[in-house]
Amino acid sequence: MTKVALLAGGTGGGKLAAGLQEMVGADLSVVVNTADDFDVHGLRVSADPDLVTYWLTGEIDEERGWGIRDDGFVVHERLERLGAPGWFSLSDRDLATCLYRTYFIAEGGTLTAAQGQIARALGARAAVLPVCEERVATRIRTPAGWRELQEFLILDHGEAPIEGIEVAGIEDARATPDVLTALGAAEVIVIAPSNPVISIGPILAIEEVRQAMLSSPAPVLAVSPLVAGKSIKGPTEAFVAAAGRPVTPAGIASLYEGLLDGFVVDSDDPGDDPDDIAVLRCPTLMAGAAGRRALAERVLELARTLRA
Repeated sequence: MTKVALLAGGTGGGKLAAGLQEMVGADLSVVVNTADDFDVHGLRVSADPDLVTYWLTGEIDEERGWGIRDDGFVVHERLERLGAPGWFSLSDRDLATCLYRTYFIAEGGTLTAAQGQIARALGARAAVLPVCEERVATRIRTPAGWRELQEFLILDHGEAPIEGIEVAGIEDARATPDVLTALGAAEVIVIAPSNPVISIGPILAIEEVRQAMLSSPAPVLAVSPLVAGKSIKGPTEAFVAAAGRPVTPAGIASLYEGLLDGFVVDSDDPGDDPDDIAVLRCPTLMAGAAGRRALAERVLELARTLRA
């Protein structure tokens, strides 16, 4: 088994992508959520594709969980001094990535080609594939009204009550040819331990992606984002609850109903497992490179078992 397609977004997605890249190298294709994309200072920011890319290339600031390690904020601080909004911080090299992407697209290139060039130039062996070319955007309704996702996560600290969730533009989005090719060629399809509502949900909301997964002979596995029953980073519990599901392995698996052959759950999670698919209980905390590779090995071993 070599060819792996990983659906991902956020820190959990980036970490597992790095672990799988250690195992299969260029045979890994990461299909990444783009509903976090937005514009800052006139630049196209692709938060999840860049986060995954920085994990794959070893540039990520692991302590923060985002951005580029040992990078400065000289340009950001200057922009803020000049009067630009400063609530969303981009470090200098991160700004360069966004400048390049914005220029590339303005010159007639695609988001897919831009991200591919960024990933290759920075040394990723895996392919980083934005799920669609169309602009889509996750929005959260709070008691104060509708908020863009980044506003909710940063300005509201992810703590405002969630009254509604939508992905604007998703009805017009189409999976890219590269994404469909990767899913069609995959010998195993993995859903990363990402937020199932705001990171994986927009990917699966594109019907072509769902149909490609349903028609694939490859086993489809998901990894729960809960470690010992809690998320490591971000308001995953709040979003799962807002989706009307219990914050348990069974509740999260139900968000992928009809797609899964197997589910990987943390050994210490006290919640109930789904009862209609194969479940592997194992440690899922990806501490350091060794932890990321260990989880990747367990995921692939479960996939081999399901194929057999």
